[in-house]
Amino acid sequence: MKYLRNIGRVALLLVASVLLLAAPAVSAAAAAGGAVGQGTAGSGTAWIRLAHLSPNTPAVDVYLYSFGNPDAQMVLHHVGYGDVSPYLAVPDGDYSVAMRGAGASPTSPPVLSASIRVAAGSAYTALAVGPRSGLRIRVFRDDLSTPSGQALVRVVQASMKHAQVTVSWGGKVIASKLPFASVTSYQAVSPGAETVAVTAGGGDANTAVTLAAGSIHTLVVLDGAKGLEIDNLEDADGSSQLPAGGAQTGFGGTAPRGPGSPLPWLEVIAGGSVLAVGGGLGLRRSRRAARPERAPFAAA
Repeated sequence: MKYLRNIGRVALLLVASVLLLAAPAVSAAAAAGGAVGQGTAGSGTAWIRLAHLSPNTPAVDVYLYSFGNPDAQMVLHHVGYGDVSPYLAVPDGDYSVAMRGAGASPTSPPVLSASIRVAAGSAYTALAVGPRSGLRIRVFRDDLSTPSGQALVRVVQASMKHAQVTVSWGGKVIASKLPFASVTSYQAVSPGAETVAVTAGGGDANTAVTLAAGSIHTLVVLDGAKGLEIDNLEDADGSSQLPAGGAQTGFGGTAPRGPGSPLPWLEVIAGGSVLAVGGGLGLRRSRRAARPERAPFAAA
């Protein structure tokens, strides 16, 4: 009976510890939820950037809204052809992108809009591509990790002066006869300093690009004032400073992090209390038969 009373005391301590730390956790969660606002935005962090890649579309103002919330999360003014925003850290959930003519009233009807759903721990690029008459927004999920010792590259064909382009990296073709307003998948290449060459029948372009191991890049083919241009966007740099489990985004940072959640401490206390109870039971049983020692849990 004394042994049962000891187990009861340990269990009571466990419950009290959980309740004491759960209260701040609930309050913090409620505060975080209030800061997110309306709609379906969650508490996990995602990253999104926006690009204007329509050669004959004038400059626009770009708005990012959380679904169900009329207040813009981000506004970019006078975004012209070839402009790419930094990554913006946002709560996961549903969003809408609206484009209005540069300087237009924020309440005026957008000339183009699209819906986006972003998942925590993921990065996205929303591209306004195509001719002005057929302008549309396409959303792509950006990779945040690479095969060991490799770099990843994809190509965006945003030149309207050339119906097709072929792009090579260090003599290796990575995009063949790519039509206007198209985007390739990522592909692995050997890292190093090489020449990116674009062949488009008279409008060729070459530029030196360095791709470090573990880095991820988007190569954008643009119409420039003197012919084709190549814009090298670094999607991730393989840095040890990882945003939400992924590689660091190259065009911006992450939102500042709030105080750490007490939930891990709840797990530690709960686990320790359970081990205390389990240890008492094991001690009782060890008198009957020897038990093999358990190996500790490995870190995830």
